[in-house]
Amino acid sequence: MLRMLRFNATLIFFAIAIPILSRGQTALATSDKPFVVEYYYKTKWGHADEFLKLFKKNHYPVLRKEMEMGRIAKVWVDQPRYHTTEDGRWDYRVTIIFKNATVANEPFDEAALQKEIYPDQETFKREEQRRFEILDGHWDLPVKTVDVEK
Repeated sequence: MLRMLRFNATLIFFAIAIPILSRGQTALATSDKPFVVEYYYKTKWGHADEFLKLFKKNHYPVLRKEMEMGRIAKVWVDQPRYHTTEDGRWDYRVTIIFKNATVANEPFDEAALQKEIYPDQETFKREEQRRFEILDGHWDLPVKTVDVEK
């Protein structure tokens, strides 16, 4: 009896959840609105300048190429003006505005673009590995604007 109740509860959950989830994915995938993602980087103490140098050399040109291709509408980098607590600290926030959510979430062969831009793949890979070795943390945060006037 208890097994049957659990089975029925599971069926009801999926009957409700699957249509809701699929509607959410469809809305996200078909949106023509710009899709904004903030990428946060927290470096090990004393390595923020090295991280930025490597970012500008190896990753920013790839992002610029994606802007030329029309995948990305805009990219910029921010850093905090003052310090915060260590648990909330980040050194750089890279904001990318993608053309739309579909473009942001569809498979994209960034490695092919990197090979085109950087023929010396050995140096490129070594420097990119270093860029991530000096991080204490990294997280990506899709964001949306809230219209408080409505």
